Amino acid sequence: MNTLFAVIIGVLTFYVGYRYYARRIDRDVIQADANRMTPARLYADGVDFVPTSRNVLYGYHFKSIAAAGPIVGAITAANLWGWLPALLWLVVGVCFIGWASDYSAIMLSVRNEGNSLSAMAHRLITPRSRTIFFVFIFFYLLLVAGAFANLVADVLNSQAQAPFGIIVLMAMGLLLGQMLYRWRVGLILATAITVGLTVVAVLLGPVPAISGIFRDGINAGVNSLSGGQPLYAVVNPMAQAPTNVLPSYIFWGLFALVFCYLGSVLPIWRWAQPVVYIGFWITAAAIVLGLLGAALAVVVRPELAAFNLPAVKAFDGGSGGAFQPIWPMLFVTIACGAISGWHALFGSVGTARQLEYETDALPVGGGSMFTEFLLGLLALLAVTVAGKGAGAPAFASGLGGFISIFGLPRPYAESLAFAAFVVIVLVVTQLIFRVMRVTLTEWLGESIPAFRNVHVATVVSLAIALLLMLSGTWIYLWQLFGGANQLMASLSLLVVTLWLVSSGRSATFVGIPMVFMYVTTMFANLVTAYNLYVTVFAPSVGKAGREMPVVGSALMIIVALLLIGAALVIGYDGLRAYRRYRRPEAGAPTRAPRPA
Repeated sequence: MNTLFAVIIGVLTFYVGYRYYARRIDRDVIQADANRMTPARLYADGVDFVPTSRNVLYGYHFKSIAAAGPIVGAITAANLWGWLPALLWLVVGVCFIGWASDYSAIMLSVRNEGNSLSAMAHRLITPRSRTIFFVFIFFYLLLVAGAFANLVADVLNSQAQAPFGIIVLMAMGLLLGQMLYRWRVGLILATAITVGLTVVAVLLGPVPAISGIFRDGINAGVNSLSGGQPLYAVVNPMAQAPTNVLPSYIFWGLFALVFCYLGSVLPIWRWAQPVVYIGFWITAAAIVLGLLGAALAVVVRPELAAFNLPAVKAFDGGSGGAFQPIWPMLFVTIACGAISGWHALFGSVGTARQLEYETDALPVGGGSMFTEFLLGLLALLAVTVAGKGAGAPAFASGLGGFISIFGLPRPYAESLAFAAFVVIVLVVTQLIFRVMRVTLTEWLGESIPAFRNVHVATVVSLAIALLLMLSGTWIYLWQLFGGANQLMASLSLLVVTLWLVSSGRSATFVGIPMVFMYVTTMFANLVTAYNLYVTVFAPSVGKAGREMPVVGSALMIIVALLLIGAALVIGYDGLRAYRRYRRPEAGAPTRAPRPA
């Protein structure tokens, strides 16, 4: 096996899955109709409901769903179980589950006035399901936001070549929104100017005169406030030594949260959409150059084409008593790229409210998911060829090698890869907070009117996430990310299944994946809770200096069990609703109120 064969497999997966399966479902089951009014056109308010060209919306949606998941997940899975299981799950997952989850969640919202999954759960299952969904979604998003914001702060703090490109991206996002929606500049010209300047800034990042500003200027200056000493240390159960927290880390963490604040409160056309759109082109360039480089490496640089990780690794029981069986853990380790709950959640409250025509849902939702599969495949190739490493450094190193085939010096190629990673994570994190703001408003807005204010709801969400970052609790939250994310996906598929059944349509294409993901993620959360207990909680109890692991792991075990309990309640109510729609009692309505 080499990188060329892997790229061919990826391209064929995209083509066959989209053309012969996704299009058939769109045509025969959902029956998308370009003449039907969409919520974006019906309720156009210039803030959340904004009719958008599908060319822009494809880039926006793809960049909104593609975060650290397809990169970190694929790399972690390859290191744990080998590249073959990871590749198989990516291919099978995206073809039969991932695209269907993303696309159907968007169409569910479009056909129901732009309502969120929580609102549809209330309508299709039971009123209490709406409340449970709100709680589940908010804390699930808080988990993801804390972990992702930490990743961004860490990379910006440790990689001096990255911040300049991100700062220019912010300015170009404001410019692009102004050009498209106020000055009415053509999309091609506006894209060329803003994306071009952002890419130039990214490539200039490694120049000593620029990187020195951030390393020797900003970072050194901020760290001088504490005399260059760490403010405190976070006990990291996944490292041999505590992680020191410097003032510069907090500075870049606040920078990331300010970025997210703007993405949450400004009109979507002003900041979030154009920033994400520019980020799409940077990510797309990295994916295209990376995959082409991986394919050409067979001829040009064979040392970059050979797989240096085993196809399958024998399970050794894990370390420190941890239990990592390939089922169910592979299927939650690789989330984005195969299937992800964040995709469905964001698609239903974000993309669905910008869809100009129903027929745009498949290329935007389904097409974006297949594209993210290619990103996961690229991350898998990067670590498999390198033979070692994890996270952003492994991805940047492997991707930088592929891009350097085109003549770009390795330091600049790796700078582009690091920038792509930061853009991938940061622009999604801002949208996570936007969805958190909407969720918090819908959940508490009626009982606590202050949460109807976008600034109050956003600041509260940011403050809690900052607390998680500074306390180090994100380390434990991250261990629950995979299971919580895939559980969110299964609950989304459950709501879509009930919607289709209640309206008399075939739900097989989402019903079977829903059952598989529901059972898999329930067991995965149990395994995660067990691993936290045996590797962190039990060894730390009663030992001086280990208070954080005890508290953090205990809280995460409780959260894991609460997620399982919430999912059981929703699953039970969902099963009753399914039976009700399939076999209605005499005189009872056969369908849910106002299904489309």
